[in-house]
Formats: sequence, structure tokens, C-alpha cells
Amino acid sequence: MRTLHKSLIAAAVLFAVAYGGAAVLPQTRVPDTVTNVDLNNEELIKQGAYIARTADCVACHTSPNGAEYAGGLAMETPVGAIYSTNITPDKETGIGNYSLAQFIGAVKHGVRGDGQALYPAMPYPSYAIMPDEDLTALYAYFMADVKPVKQQNADSTIPPVLNWRWPMAWWQLVFAPERDFVPDPNADEEINRGAYLVEGPGHCSACHTPRGIAYQELALKLSDGDEFLSGAVIDGWRAKSLRGEARGLASWSQEELEQFLSTGRTDKVAAFGAMADVIQHSTQYFTPEDISSMAKYLKNLPPVKGRETGMPAKTDTTTGDLLNGNYTSRGALLYTEHCTSCHRADGKGVERIFPALDGNSAIFANNAQSVIQITLEGGKMPGTPADRMAFTMPAFNHLSDWDLAEVINFIRNSWTNQAPEVRAVDIAKIRHFVSGKAPHINATGDQHE
Repeated sequence: MRTLHKSLIAAAVLFAVAYGGAAVLPQTRVPDTVTNVDLNNEELIKQGAYIARTADCVACHTSPNGAEYAGGLAMETPVGAIYSTNITPDKETGIGNYSLAQFIGAVKHGVRGDGQALYPAMPYPSYAIMPDEDLTALYAYFMADVKPVKQQNADSTIPPVLNWRWPMAWWQLVFAPERDFVPDPNADEEINRGAYLVEGPGHCSACHTPRGIAYQELALKLSDGDEFLSGAVIDGWRAKSLRGEARGLASWSQEELEQFLSTGRTDKVAAFGAMADVIQHSTQYFTPEDISSMAKYLKNLPPVKGRETGMPAKTDTTTGDLLNGNYTSRGALLYTEHCTSCHRADGKGVERIFPALDGNSAIFANNAQSVIQITLEGGKMPGTPADRMAFTMPAFNHLSDWDLAEVINFIRNSWTNQAPEVRAVDIAKIRHFVSGKAPHINATGDQHE
């Protein structure tokens, strides 16, 4: 897979070279009405602070234990690591010398202040629909309220030639067009607000939409096709389908979605992996109205054509077997030894403390990568004011690949769950990624939620 990606990116570079040297980067359009920014306007700065939360800027531009917005967070790609940049208003190492036009050019068009193209690790294809007035408020917040931090940006580990930036202009021309948000005339104002937040600043598509061979999102909005928010695998995690199908959001109510986005938990599930960071830094700060709008929009998304909208009925025989000491498989024995103290014999867990395993759409997803990864490396719930404690799941990487396959298959097919089985070799691949931090990005996504 890594060799394939390197070949594709190398081919893209050769294509750019063959067709004419440095390409013309998109031009930034800044309306006259927003060229002057009052950096003393407290309301404007407050608005910008909220927009920064909706766009989740802090999560990517803050390294573990680092200063907020000072950059340095490593983001793996198939050909090396890219490090997020310093976006504090420091004039030497940050964006303190950016004009408003340069700021909008970077956020919406992927063009740095010096005219160089940004890698698409920055979700500017999504940010493209954000109005310039909102970006003016965001600019005021960064320039007037964010603490300047002097921290040099780290170079990527992408090898020479492949790390050239100018060919990215061709990528942007094809895959990151200028566009505006187009409300659905048949939807109400609340659903359209949710659509804007999901499609634009929330950049949900960046993780939940499959990518093509050039690492482009296969759909940027619902009208682009069934790929939009249909689920994908990125950086070893499966970002679930957000469509209305059985292994997507069909089993979720709007109220549960609102609870999840606000607190990182419901009575049944808890956020983990990259989604825990999204809730920790972003969605927990949304207004109740915006949370409701997002949840309502997501619950109104249709299922992907051809995917099942309901799960076949299945009688729970697992609970009785476990309570009676009838261990029908090695997986059942391992579950009893390592899992029942938290997740219980009935697989129901403890509300808002230990997630349920029975009926949890993350568990019975066709693609088991997230289940494997969190079992191997553990995870921690996001902390929000809604719950007094954030609980941590321990890592079980001391178990063999074969034992992990046994217990994961038991969990994915017990109680009322029904899912394809995983193999020891699947565990080994994820273990290698987790331990070696090797790039493991499925560019074409996963179409089998």
C-alpha cells in the first residue's frame, strides 16, 4: 500500500512537471467590506473564538503538552510525516505578519502567506465554503486574543521531490475548487445550518469520506454522490459512516447524537480515537442550537445505496452462557477474564461509564480496524463538564494476535451483534502500525460499513 501511494504521488509530480512548471495558485478574493479589521472589537473577537472552535483549529495546531496553536503535531501520510504549523500571532515563527487577505488565502484556498501551496492535511477543501466575514472574525481572534508563541515550524519528513509544494497547485485546481455553501431549498433553516457546520468548518468529510488515489475526498457535499460521509479508514482508525444505514447512524436517535457531540458519551457509547479529540477541543463548546442542527442534519442523511438499513433479528444466548460458566469458545473465556468487570456479562456496560458492546455500531461495523486499534492501544474518553470523570480503557497489546482475534470475534458476534470475523493477520497489521507509527492510510476508504 505504501509503495502504491508513493508511485501515485510521484506520478502526480511528474505530471505537474510535464505540464508547465510552477502553476498559478488560486487568487484570494476579499470583499471591500471586510478589508479593515477592528482588532479592538470585543464582539468580533468573541465571534472569532467561537468560529475557531467550530473549525477545531486547536486540535491540529497543538502538539501533546505544547502551547495552544503553536503547531508541531505530527500527521502521518503515506510518504512521511507533516507537522502542523505555528498559527499564533508571533511575527517571526507564526502568522503575526499575515494580512487579512493572506489569512483568508491560507484558510480557504490552501495558499501560504509566501504564495506556496499548503498540503491537503489542512482541510481547506472544506473551509472553502466559510464566508469571508466569518474568517475576518477568526482573523481578529488570532491576532488580538491568541498568545504569541515563538516556536519554529518543523520540516516534513517527506523525501525530496515528493515534498515539492508547487505541484500541489495542480492538485488544488482539480480537487479543491472555489465554492460556496448552497442551502437545500427543500430543508428548513436548522437542517441547513447543520449542513453548513458539517460540510464546512466542522470538516467532517475529511475523515468520514473515502479518498481517491490522489488523496482527494471523493465527495465534498451530499449532491456529489453516495461517497459523502459514507465512512473511511484513515491513520488506522475507521471513521464510521454517518449515513442512515444499519452500520451507520440508523441505530442512533437525534437525542443520542446531541449527547455524543456535546459530551462524548451516550448511555451506550463513548468517543475514542480521533473523535475523542474532536469532542474535547471542538464540539463540546458548540451552542445547543448548533449541536441540534448538526444532529438533525446527520439524522436526515439517506443511507448509501445498496447498504442494509436494519440488522436481522438475533436472540441473545451469550449472557446466559457467560453467567452459567458455559464458555463456548476461547474468545468467551478471554472475554470473561479481561472484559466482564467493565462491560458486564450482558455486554451492556455501565451507562456513561463503561460503553456497551452489545448493539454498539462501532463494534459490529463491517470494518473492524477501530475495534482492533483501541483494543491494542487503549483509549481515554474526552473530558467535559457533563460527567465528573473521564475513564480510560487499558491496552491489551500483551495478548497474542491469535488471542485478540478470538476475543474480538467473540465480542463482534455475541449477544445481538453480527459482524464479519477478523483474522490474526489483521491484528498483526494494526499492531505494526500502532507500534511503529508506520503510515497506514487507506486512500480509497472503506465502502463496506
